[in-house]
Amino acid sequence: MSTARLSALFVEVADTLVDDFDLVDFLQSLTDHAADVSGADAVGILLADHRRVLRFMAASNDTGKMLELFQLQNSEGPCLDCFTTGRPVVNAQLDDATARWPVFAPAAVAGGLRSVHAFPLRLREDTIGALNLFSRTGSRFAPEDVRVVQALADVATIAILQERSILRAGMLTEQLQGALNSRVVIEQAKGAVAQQQGIPLQEAFELMRAEARSSRRRLAEVAEDVLAGLAPPPPKPGRHGA
Repeated sequence: MSTARLSALFVEVADTLVDDFDLVDFLQSLTDHAADVSGADAVGILLADHRRVLRFMAASNDTGKMLELFQLQNSEGPCLDCFTTGRPVVNAQLDDATARWPVFAPAAVAGGLRSVHAFPLRLREDTIGALNLFSRTGSRFAPEDVRVVQALADVATIAILQERSILRAGMLTEQLQGALNSRVVIEQAKGAVAQQQGIPLQEAFELMRAEARSSRRRLAEVAEDVLAGLAPPPPKPGRHGA
């Protein structure tokens, strides 16, 4: 892993430890950076809602999203194991994991994946989700790589909680539930933009994300405006006036 890239990533994560940051955008950035520094072909994040049910939250690409959703639909996979035990799943070779994950492993291999790593998002003994890295090669993490990625997951958990002084479970679950609700609105708006402009869903998401950053608003606010028809969808790159 690149030391320079890791340093830059930890600085960016630390910069989010302020009031009123955009959690959904932060988690998206986390998956993008985690893929960049680790060389993973897909990265995804699942978070638990107020009932301790895992929900999809962010992914570095469509492959990551589909892998996370497939695990949730089949109640099986490295992410669920990681969340349940609170311990990382490291260097799992999917070709040899059929006994462990009889549904997930063959499907992942059929999709071209060969290895997976999963790291808990945890605060002390409370695990609130998992960070998952998938590779098309049989990549293996050395012990120092495992420590770095787990440290990244731990720092990300602090960012998700926003304030180190949050102690009451009710405050935590309310914050996470709000983020999960925002993700639903964003997914709906992403589909609307993709349909209106005839572009892929991922490109539609990046357009909304760029609009949120340029206007200094939350992604959910941009999505709500798109769905309400209060603002036109973000323009395609290169379009006149963009």
